Amino acid sequence: MRRFRPRGTSVIAFYQHIFAVRLRAHMDYLVNGISGAFSLLIHMDEVTLSAVRATLLSTCYAMAASLLLGLPLGFILGYCAFPGKRALRLVSDTLLAFPTVLIGLLVYALITARGPLGQYGLLFTLPGMAVGQALLALPIVVSWTAQAVESLDPRCRDTLLTLGANARQMAVFSLWECRYSIGMVCITAFGRVITEVGVAMMLGGNIRYATRTMTTAIALETSKGDFAQGIALGLVLLLMAFVINLALAFFRHRGRA
Repeated sequence: MRRFRPRGTSVIAFYQHIFAVRLRAHMDYLVNGISGAFSLLIHMDEVTLSAVRATLLSTCYAMAASLLLGLPLGFILGYCAFPGKRALRLVSDTLLAFPTVLIGLLVYALITARGPLGQYGLLFTLPGMAVGQALLALPIVVSWTAQAVESLDPRCRDTLLTLGANARQMAVFSLWECRYSIGMVCITAFGRVITEVGVAMMLGGNIRYATRTMTTAIALETSKGDFAQGIALGLVLLLMAFVINLALAFFRHRGRA
């Protein structure tokens, strides 16, 4: 039995039909995934909400720790003059490119049962994840805060000295002058932490209803073929990124004003 081979104009029609069928299949695949994602969000799916909750909690813990440590250190590094300042600044800037997987490995070695902090039971918990995320955000806060302080107009300090301001008043005024730049630093660090995958996976264990964050859940659900769940979490993450960018635009605009 001879195989059918389309010829002439029928060849074009044949391949157009094949293309249309495949395109329709791909479109149905995407539409079903997106519609399923909106259904999960509208019905407040418990798995989705638990991932969002874990993400926000661990991010807030990490940001609180990194800001409490990083802002004073960054201000001192940018405002004060002392021996070894350039070396410390070089170290801080180098840590900006520190591999996130290596951070996860080092923290894992510290908080595992055989590590020096194993007695506190931090491994595979939200506080344990926050430790790694805080270390990830700390160089950003320190280096960029120092950069913001160093970028202040030097005439401000001369003017304050002329007006008789003491050292404390000068430091407070300098910090107030770069408040919008520091706001940008905080928002940038928040965006870096909330989208982290490697540290959250290694230190949190991706445990359902406990330490599974949005990014780790997206990776897991996509590997399982559950694209609706991944798209739903991706939409929430995209919304957060949009809000972060709006905040960045606000601080950037106020800083230039």
